[in-house]
Amino acid sequence: MAAQEIENGTTWGKELWDQFDNLATHTQKGIDFFERFGNFIRDRSAIEVEYALKLRRLVKNYQPKKSKEDEENEFSSLIAFKNVLKEVADLAGQREVVAENLQNQVLQGIMLLAKILREERKKALNQGAGLTQSLHTQIGTLDRAKRSYEKAFREAEKAIESYHKADADFHLSRADVEKQRVNMNIRNSQSEDAKSEYANQLQITNKQQQQHYQIALPEVFNKLQELDEKRTRGMKEFIKRAADVEYEVSPIIARCLEGMVKAADSINEKDDSMIVIEKYQSGFQPPGDIPFEDLSKPDPDAANNSQTHNSSTGLNHMTGKGTTKDKLKKRVGIFGIFTGNKNNLTTDGLKEDFSDLPPTQRRKKLTAKVQELQQKVAQEQAASDGLMKMKGVYEANSMLGDPRTVEEQLNESVNRLDRLRHELLRYQKLLEQANNQTFIQHSPQSNRVIQNGQRSSRHSNGSSNHENSHDDNGEDHPDDAGSLSSSSASPESGLGTSHTSLPGSGQGSTNEQPMNEEYYEADAPLGTCRALYPFDATSEGSIPMSEGEELQVIEVDQGDGWTRVRRFSSKGWEEGFVPTSYIECTLYA
Repeated sequence: MAAQEIENGTTWGKELWDQFDNLATHTQKGIDFFERFGNFIRDRSAIEVEYALKLRRLVKNYQPKKSKEDEENEFSSLIAFKNVLKEVADLAGQREVVAENLQNQVLQGIMLLAKILREERKKALNQGAGLTQSLHTQIGTLDRAKRSYEKAFREAEKAIESYHKADADFHLSRADVEKQRVNMNIRNSQSEDAKSEYANQLQITNKQQQQHYQIALPEVFNKLQELDEKRTRGMKEFIKRAADVEYEVSPIIARCLEGMVKAADSINEKDDSMIVIEKYQSGFQPPGDIPFEDLSKPDPDAANNSQTHNSSTGLNHMTGKGTTKDKLKKRVGIFGIFTGNKNNLTTDGLKEDFSDLPPTQRRKKLTAKVQELQQKVAQEQAASDGLMKMKGVYEANSMLGDPRTVEEQLNESVNRLDRLRHELLRYQKLLEQANNQTFIQHSPQSNRVIQNGQRSSRHSNGSSNHENSHDDNGEDHPDDAGSLSSSSASPESGLGTSHTSLPGSGQGSTNEQPMNEEYYEADAPLGTCRALYPFDATSEGSIPMSEGEELQVIEVDQGDGWTRVRRFSSKGWEEGFVPTSYIECTLYA
């Protein structure tokens, strides 16, 4: 190929025979540029690594927190988002692959080729410099030979001139003339020798110069041309290689993007809505019609309530507004009738029999508990069977082991199995009772009414107390729907006053306060609130409000979504419940 280029006259050696310095500068700049391209690849690889690191940090920061309840009822949108995070993590992995391949397959190749090019350039330039120096040395020798010849020629001319003058001068002796003739001959001989040396050096110089500019130096320039073209080809190949690195991961990246689209398509808003129903459905029935109360007829229950109220005025300290100072500070859950044992709780703060949950949620928890215990029983049974087989093997062949070593483990396994079966039977009974019960209790919010400035249950008449049913394990469970609206407040029963039945409402004696319960001190507001949206009171115990209206907060939301407020109207002070999501509260410090 090089010979063909020489024939075509497209080589540096022929076209740029006198541009040694410029070619040296050009090849140096080319290699510097090539190394700069390598620095670009290195910096880009660092950016890819940083990008992958930030993607992984992003995935970690937005990873949803795991909870047992969420795992049971995961929304399709949450599952899709988790899948999207997984695909983004895979994208981060592909960016790391790109960075690694850029370093190993591109950057290292560039650095190696740049090193080779520098060494070849140095060798070629040293060779060219040596050829140039040799030619300059020969030219210097020729210049010296030429000066010697010029000097000898001038001296010979002077000797000839001196001889002719001496020969024409009759006053000189024959010996003097002969002396001038001998000197002339010597000078002529020296001039001829100098001429011959000059001619010889000239021939040598011309031959070396021809060799230098037509063969030796063009070879050096062609080497420089070859390494420069090698650098250019390397630039081309490594740019393509860098693109190939991207191409290699593009199918995986495309699958990641397809996974994101698939995750988005898996979102089903109807299924998520059903999960919300499954997660929050209480099982209570909507409130029925409010009965008409004929005030013209005597109400024995009202008389009993009045007597109870009059007998407890010294304790309740009724204010001028008709409200009590000894109000419950905390609501006791949705049912509001079980105080229970605070130590008899599960890890998530619920009672072991889940009696503090609404009916539907309670049945759901009990079902999950039964399934969990059934799985544990099966596992323990398998472990016990394995120990029994091992014991039998040891008894049959004492060389394999001592049966007594398995006896203790077997006894422990049997004891654990008995406890698990007993607990499973207990929860199966609870589940059976929960499934057999018909909950017709209205929602807790619908049972709250404001009577004479007090919060009480419209079903609380103070005349009926129901004993709680107990299972074989001493667990408390409501017998029927009536047990949800009233209960015994005696210390022996372990039950406290319902949060819908305050002292003075006819629910037990005011002296029999629930154990471990705290009370509000006075009717002073806890803060203020502003209505974000208008609200029309549609159930007992609630009051209407208009958008932007300012109210006083009497009792904060205890987890049921309702806040007790008070406002002043043309009829005087009014108290009732409003949805917590409809107001913006500002509590006092």
